[in-house]
Amino acid sequence: MTTLLWFRNDLRLSDNSALTAACQASDDVIPVFIFDESPKRSYGAAQRWWLYHSLKSLDASLRKKRVNILFCKGKAEQKLQEIIKKYKVNNLYFNRSFEPDLNQRDQSITKRFSKLGVEVKQFSDYLLIDPDKIKNKSGEYFKVYTPYSRAIFSSVEARKPLPIPKISQKTKVITEEIEAWGLLPTKPDWSVNFEWQPGETHAQNTLVNFLESDLKSYKDDRDRPDFSGTSRLSPYLHFGEISINHVWYAVLQEKYRNPSIEASAEVYLKQLVWREFSYYLLHYFPLLPYKNYRSAFDRFSWESNQACLAAWKSGETGFPIVDAGMRELWQSGYMHNRVRMIVASFLTKDLLIDWREGESWFWDTLVDADLANNAAGWQWVAGSGADAAPYFRIFNPFLQSKKFDPDGVYIRRWLPELKDMPNKYIHNPAESPIDVVGYPKPIIDHGVARKKALALYKGIK
Repeated sequence: MTTLLWFRNDLRLSDNSALTAACQASDDVIPVFIFDESPKRSYGAAQRWWLYHSLKSLDASLRKKRVNILFCKGKAEQKLQEIIKKYKVNNLYFNRSFEPDLNQRDQSITKRFSKLGVEVKQFSDYLLIDPDKIKNKSGEYFKVYTPYSRAIFSSVEARKPLPIPKISQKTKVITEEIEAWGLLPTKPDWSVNFEWQPGETHAQNTLVNFLESDLKSYKDDRDRPDFSGTSRLSPYLHFGEISINHVWYAVLQEKYRNPSIEASAEVYLKQLVWREFSYYLLHYFPLLPYKNYRSAFDRFSWESNQACLAAWKSGETGFPIVDAGMRELWQSGYMHNRVRMIVASFLTKDLLIDWREGESWFWDTLVDADLANNAAGWQWVAGSGADAAPYFRIFNPFLQSKKFDPDGVYIRRWLPELKDMPNKYIHNPAESPIDVVGYPKPIIDHGVARKKALALYKGIK
């Protein structure tokens, strides 16, 4: 009996429900990854870079077990049909996707191949708990994070991660070379400075390092971009190189072993729950990446200013904390979470540019770009989303910079033209008597912009 194990955003061997079940059901398992660009939201450029290296890592791990993965490019349903026919596949196993378009595609695939006599089984391990299983007392879905988080904490049971199963493969497969897919950037190679190491092994090492060093101070340090105070697990979670269950279980175990870190552990677990809430919203509002969650914002007067948008993208706004964040994004494929909120507030509330412009840029440049998290985060800051920031919450870039990067360490790291700027002026060089060569003056007056934004937001309150 031959079983096809369809890898997607679960590029790991350990704690993989579908893989474990496939190995238990069959002595001939064919792993497959299909590079499908047909969904409405295909991979962004930074994700493609990560995907390439993650697939190379997965391939190497399987080869050590004398198992070959079948790589192919095309529409998933069509490719699956070809593979099932060619290799006389009896079973198709895969882990469920919670992105609306992919979930709809999966249901179509399940119905189609089940009718053809193929046993199709879906498993669920991308989230801690399926969105359908969490409802309020009225039987409706939660629209606010806090009560949702309480429901999650009372519903989720920590499960010990599944070990890597014994994989047996009898069928010899002919695979494509992923180098032909054009996943890596050509000239200019903007990924040259990426310091990330994709893959399951690096995901697990990152988790261990976080548990041993930064978790204990996470509550205090997580908002400081000048510190190494976050887990940096987000891209590994997005590509499934480590399961959310594995991370949740490991943090709980660490908390039980060391009660002194309980406060920081709880704060971190709530961040994982925010990821769950984002997918929860996407499940019940599939247009979250494209449409205002709060329909009142459909009449908001966004401005179309291509010059300001370009300055924001390139980190040339004259606001150091904003520019440092945008330069970090371009050079590393990542941005500190606190800074993400600052740059998003600046785009939507200082420049009054539609949140969808920012969401789209993040989608293309973040290695951890995640459909649900990205959309929910941008809508939260813009005020158009569920449980959104109040309309009057407009981040002051200078005050945020002084509070979370007091000595300008983060700013100097990403804006070398300001490396010699005294601390007194590092947050707002325009106030300095020193003429800074190569750094722009602020493209907007924050005080004036704030008043304008408040007036517009009050109009749709």
